[in-house]
Amino acid sequence: MKIKTSILSLILLGAASVCALAQPAAKAGSHTTYIRAGHLFDSTSDTVRDNVVIVVTGDRIQSVVPAASFTVPAGSTVIDLSKSTVLPGLIDCHTHMAARADRYDEIYRFKDTPFSAAFAAVVHANKTLEAGFTSVRDVGSPPFMAVDLRNSINEGLIPGPRIVASGPGISITGGHGDLNNYSPQTRVTMFPEEHDYHIADGADQIRHVVRSQIKYGVDVIKIMASGGVLSKGDSPGAPQYTLEELKAAAEEAHMAGRKIAAHAHGAQGMKNAILAGIDSIEHASLIDDEVIRLAKEHGTYLVMDIYNDDYILGKAIEFGLPKENVEKERMVGQRQRESFERAVKAGLKMAFGTDAGVYPHGDNAKQFFYMVKFGMTPAQAIRAATSSAADLIGRSKDVGTIEPGKFADIIAVSGDPMQDVRALENVGFVMKGGLVVKDNITAKSAR
Repeated sequence: MKIKTSILSLILLGAASVCALAQPAAKAGSHTTYIRAGHLFDSTSDTVRDNVVIVVTGDRIQSVVPAASFTVPAGSTVIDLSKSTVLPGLIDCHTHMAARADRYDEIYRFKDTPFSAAFAAVVHANKTLEAGFTSVRDVGSPPFMAVDLRNSINEGLIPGPRIVASGPGISITGGHGDLNNYSPQTRVTMFPEEHDYHIADGADQIRHVVRSQIKYGVDVIKIMASGGVLSKGDSPGAPQYTLEELKAAAEEAHMAGRKIAAHAHGAQGMKNAILAGIDSIEHASLIDDEVIRLAKEHGTYLVMDIYNDDYILGKAIEFGLPKENVEKERMVGQRQRESFERAVKAGLKMAFGTDAGVYPHGDNAKQFFYMVKFGMTPAQAIRAATSSAADLIGRSKDVGTIEPGKFADIIAVSGDPMQDVRALENVGFVMKGGLVVKDNITAKSAR
């Protein structure tokens, strides 16, 4: 394991030096910057405030004050976003930073190494950050790529969002996450079989795998409570794991201070996960009345990736998506959007998550349009990707709103996302931790 980590670190370091040519790493000091915001959606409510000044000292927000009652000290660093809408950095709670959406031919499962995935993840991290997503939760990458990526970003080696990292999703033998429908001799792993970090059957094996993942530094546990769409030989609606097994996973995660997310398309898988005490249901495609009742009763978050149906049934087919997966997506895609609408009407807790990696990284904001189309107001959709998402990932004290004490993770758009949420598909300004990482707004106005 030490050898594996060292090799991955070298790969990330090498990729970092390439990224640094375009964007040198830097750390925020104690310098104070004043941001003039023409319109501010701070995500503490559903309202927009006009003409405010955000005072940033070092990597944190010091204050947010009305511009009319505040005088910026002479000679200060000022960022003029007075003609823009300013928002908190966005959060995507369901990403796969190592995954590529430009090829679905299964041959790559046998040709690629975890190291090629690490190189791709470096590129994806930068694209995600520049799209305005300053935090993400990675819920499934090769072991333990997301942990290494998180650490490299935190150290300033490469640009990218703040990452809440999981290990590979934990699956039953033959379930969503296993290598199904191949000969018994077929293996794709960088570890001996006795060191499998994602296949577990029975409560004892599950406890061991959860503990093993925590040992290697994950922030969150991901477990497969139903079959999936982009896997072979399983049904999306079929439950995986018993209630007792899911309880064991949740208990181990929570004892270690970690949250746990359950992949679940089918209603029974969702019910088992909610009753087991799991913190979020990913996908939630086939909800029923009992799922809605239980989710509301237990305060369980739903994270529903309702954009990528378009990509899976379009570009992914061009890139070699097998027919079995296409048929499964046709079975659940529209149902998931209907389920999303029901969940919104029921007032369930919902956080923004897109399954980035199934579609191209950097296109995360395309989901906002569908969230509004299927029942949310623009403010609700944005809060799902800011304050609510921060609550789900356990980072509310640091991110998710523009308030004193929070990290200065701030974005801006030229349009009005309250009128047309698609304005978020073109983020022109990105600040992460007090450092400007993208600015196509003030640069234009200065010409």
